Amino acid sequence: MEPVASVVDKLKDFAKSSQDLLARGILHWPQNFNRRNPIKILKRLQREAFSDIMKLRDRQDKVERMLTFYKTSKATPFQEASTRVRGDIDVVGAMFMVDNFDDQQHQTVQNAGIRTGVDLRLVFETVIREKDMLVAEFVAVRKDQGNTLERPLSLGKLLYSANVSDWFSAVAIPMGATCSDVAVDMSSFHKDKGFSEYSAYGPPFLNQKNGSALGIMVKKSNVVASLAQFVSGLGLPTNCSEITNCFGTFGQVVYQLSQSTKLSLLGVHKVPKLSNQRLRLGAMTTPFSIFRQRKLSETSIEENGLQIDTYGEGERLDGSVALMLESELDESTRIGGWIEMKQSNTRHLQWAVSMSDTPEDDLGWGLSMGGLVQGSRSWDHFQVEAFLNFSFGKRFRFQPAVVYLADRTSHFPAFLLRSSWSL
Repeated sequence: MEPVASVVDKLKDFAKSSQDLLARGILHWPQNFNRRNPIKILKRLQREAFSDIMKLRDRQDKVERMLTFYKTSKATPFQEASTRVRGDIDVVGAMFMVDNFDDQQHQTVQNAGIRTGVDLRLVFETVIREKDMLVAEFVAVRKDQGNTLERPLSLGKLLYSANVSDWFSAVAIPMGATCSDVAVDMSSFHKDKGFSEYSAYGPPFLNQKNGSALGIMVKKSNVVASLAQFVSGLGLPTNCSEITNCFGTFGQVVYQLSQSTKLSLLGVHKVPKLSNQRLRLGAMTTPFSIFRQRKLSETSIEENGLQIDTYGEGERLDGSVALMLESELDESTRIGGWIEMKQSNTRHLQWAVSMSDTPEDDLGWGLSMGGLVQGSRSWDHFQVEAFLNFSFGKRFRFQPAVVYLADRTSHFPAFLLRSSWSL
């Protein structure tokens, strides 16, 4: 019986173990199926990948912030600046139709403001912080009076322009400043150079050298205003005992009548400051005092040989006020006029009217007339100028011109030739 009983016990144990195995397999089958479901697996992997991507993105943002902070703290404003070089060569020659060129004819030419010879300019323009501009201009100056063609290049202008916002900008010019540098930009009006002061689209004092300058410009709607302060020497002789500096103030208000027409009111006022110091200070240095002001006398003016029109008790130097009207009819046709009045003599009126059509790749022309009236005289100076413009692209142009000059004592025509290259 014992063998039979042992066999029965083994069968019972086998049945019990089989039952337990089947029970465990049936109960845990849904869980094993869920774990092996491909859709569930893809969703789980997608959640894990998205979590890893977000972590990587956070780390990348931290690295970019660190690099940006390092660049702004260590880099200079000129690190990513780009410099553009521009060269201009202007050659002007003249032939005056006179039998004997005496002092009267020479004075007539000087009154017209005709400048002949070779004008060479090399301009370096560097853009800083995307909006600011640093300009260094090298010009060819006359080395000596005997050889007018031998002109070494020298630094003639240094300018820094900062556009603070869309409506406010400032400019600093340590050397070579002119009123045109701080004046409101008149688009392409000043690009066409005339043969004389009367054929330009603005009064002559815009292009006069005034030393150093600081200026600001404000824009609002269709009105633009500019204000600048100049400091310069008066060019006294070396044996002059009184060293002087000239302080000038320039102001301009431009009103845009239409999209292509502008009306401008501008003026400049200059005041000299004399000192009895015999020592010459360094460049861009001048003494200044707000407690004691020295008045100028006519005797000191005559002794120093200063060419100054009128002085008052406030040490006033001559200035000018001008009114300009400019209009652009199309892309190449422009018309403009201006009238200037001297501050010391309200009867001193200088005026000009100009019109030009100078396309880039076609034949162009220009016509201007202007004059000067002083006191009760009808005309102290009058001239008419006409020229043709042959443009060969943007690099080269050739201009023949005829000018008729007339003063109170002489009148004669002149032929002029100009060739200009842009590099």
